[in-house]
Amino acid sequence: HAIVGMLTPGADPVRKVSIIPRGQALGVTFSAPDADRFNFEQHMLLAQIKVALGGRTAEELVFDDITTGAESDIQHLTQIARYMVGRWGMSPNVGPIAVIPTDGMGPFLPGSSETSEETQRLIDEEVRRIVERAHEEVTELVGTHRSNLDSLVAGLLEHETLNETDAYAAAGLSRNPAPASEETPSVV
Repeated sequence: HAIVGMLTPGADPVRKVSIIPRGQALGVTFSAPDADRFNFEQHMLLAQIKVALGGRTAEELVFDDITTGAESDIQHLTQIARYMVGRWGMSPNVGPIAVIPTDGMGPFLPGSSETSEETQRLIDEEVRRIVERAHEEVTELVGTHRSNLDSLVAGLLEHETLNETDAYAAAGLSRNPAPASEETPSVV
């Protein structure tokens, strides 16, 4: 998660990384924006999906195997992709219509009559397309930056927890400043 977050435009900056287990998590990457957000642009939502895919993709590349450890990440990224398609009109194939009611009930429950089977199938295809494309990009990113991943792992094995400055340094990456749209506007 950390390497993908450090390298993906639109992702929140990585603030802390730890390999100390917490609950079901075997480690934690904490990321937070530089300023409060009230809306999310499409590229920011795609960045969240990519960061959520980081752990699973690292398992695939490093261990040539996968575990159940990415369960909550997969649930989270699937919800983002579904909302992009069915709530926020961010799919060119579905268009700017809402097919997921804001009350959380509706088209994805068995027996729902909110949308046709064809529309539900199209939503599923679009969600899959978004996630598969993100997975391909994350696989290429982590593969290209494998040395940065290995350096971060070495730093974490030595210290267990790294703050923002130490995490970027251990990974051999510099933190990019926030784009102008994310910076706090100045008062005139």
